[in-house]
Amino acid sequence: MLDPRLLYTFNPDLWEAVRGTAPAMLHLLDGYIDAGSVTHGAGHYLLEVCEHEVLVEFDHDQLHDYRSRRPQMVFDTNHWVSMTDYELVIHRLLDAKGTPFLMLTGPEPDTQWNRASAAVLGIAERLGVSRLVTVSGVPMAVPHTRPTLVTAHSTDPETVSGNPVWIDRVQLPGSFSHVLEFRAGEAGILGQGFVAHVPHYLAQAAFPQATEAVLRRVAEAAGLEFPMETLVERSAANLAGIESETAEDADFPAVVQALEEQYDRLSSSGAASVPSANEIGAAVEQFLAEQDPPTDFRR
Repeated sequence: MLDPRLLYTFNPDLWEAVRGTAPAMLHLLDGYIDAGSVTHGAGHYLLEVCEHEVLVEFDHDQLHDYRSRRPQMVFDTNHWVSMTDYELVIHRLLDAKGTPFLMLTGPEPDTQWNRASAAVLGIAERLGVSRLVTVSGVPMAVPHTRPTLVTAHSTDPETVSGNPVWIDRVQLPGSFSHVLEFRAGEAGILGQGFVAHVPHYLAQAAFPQATEAVLRRVAEAAGLEFPMETLVERSAANLAGIESETAEDADFPAVVQALEEQYDRLSSSGAASVPSANEIGAAVEQFLAEQDPPTDFRR
């Protein structure tokens, strides 16, 4: 393997300022399953409300497949006027109390996963990172009118409790964040993640309620304090917007009611299997067909 340290450059003054603070490192990468735009939304929200500065910048040309994920460009009349490029960076952020933490954001690497994960873990080890944390959203048969369920996972199972009994043993294609958490466990670094259960009929739209739920779990786990007021307001506005947009749909209330009854039953019993989307019926299929196409979350 080529030297992982050649994949990135860093701000030496900020690097020294971070050393000894035992920061948590969040890794919130675009490119994998992101129902409700939970991963992307969490990263952008923290950059919006927290003071931040670039600590590490990766040479993304070595990690990106441009023919797979092409940059968006604007052509005006007779010339190119702009191009949206990609960045894979680690920011140093300060929470509401001034506590520093790190956050890796950008597109998921397309290549060199072992080398890239070694680079990130090398940074974590040299800076004394206390834990690696990620968040994501998965589409589930849950209603938007109930609190968002969150499933936690960790390299140390003793740190996980209170999960809804909806997930058993599964095999699925991994993401770079999954690999990073797995490798962190092998290296003796605590890796944690929080997965929001997003209503499957809203999976293609931003669902700030789920973003709020996972960020609260991250803050609790990492001992951080995030400014949440703006996100709470956006969650309330989003829920009101959903109610307004579905008011004329004669079938939708029955679908939501069925999901609410199932949610309440499972919450009280604590055990059940995951229902298939087909069980929700033709009303959900019709509702999904009327939604906007998926948003392109690339930088």
